[in-house]
Order: sequence, then C-alpha cells, then structure tokens
Amino acid sequence: MSTTMANKDTVVRKWYILDAAGKPLGKTAALAADLLRGKLKTDYTPHVDCGDFVIVINAEKAVLTGKKLEQKFYRTHSGYAGGLKETRYDRLMKEKPELAMHLAVKGMLQKNTIADWQLKRLRVFRGAEHIHQAQKPEAWDR
Repeated sequence: MSTTMANKDTVVRKWYILDAAGKPLGKTAALAADLLRGKLKTDYTPHVDCGDFVIVINAEKAVLTGKKLEQKFYRTHSGYAGGLKETRYDRLMKEKPELAMHLAVKGMLQKNTIADWQLKRLRVFRGAEHIHQAQKPEAWDR
C-alpha cells in the first residue's frame, strides 16, 4: 500500500459557504481555518496548499461569548512612540465585523507563506448576500 501525496497540480478546490449567524466567532473561524488548510480532506498534505475557498456570510451576527465584547481589544501600533491604537470588540463588531472574522481566521492559520496563500481564499461578508454565485458554492453543513 502506498501513501498518496498531494501536489499543487492535483489539488481540486471547492467553494464553501459558512453561515456565522448565531454561532460563536471562534468556532466559525476554526472551521474556516480547517477548510482553508484542507485538513478535512482525505489527501491532506501539510506542506502543500490543498485547501478550499471559504465564504463567510452574516459576520455581523456572529456571537462573542462571555465578556469578550467589553474586555477584548483589537490593537494596532504604528511603530512610533505613543502609536498604540485600541478598539474594543463591541465597537469593532458594530463597525467592521468582517475584520473581526478575518483576524480570528488569520490567527488560527500557520505562520508561514502557505498561510498567506490560504488567507487569500477567504471571503467575509457582513450580511447574507455575497458576490460569488458564479462559483456555485456549497453550504457547509457537517
């Protein structure tokens, strides 16, 4: 018996839709990261980018559990002294829920160049409509 190793020529990519409405932000992001990496495929190979395209809809209806809305911060720094900017997640979820989902998925991917390629296949939308009907995405329901 031989082991099959995927390579970039044999990878077949599908489009999946994840609905984040009423679901925890972290659980949706973890599932999206697994689909982007290809970990749910039978021919998963860690050193090959074998993941699928993921569309996350209803990002504004994702739920943060516990006191994360008041206690968790999105922080950026310009690199200059006094250049720290903080935004609480309650404000971030109102103004830019797509960014909150994108950051959650990015944090769950590997820290290498393959993750950069995988993150380019993530599409996050605030509401229920998306612009990728031509790709015939399948709803993820497992």
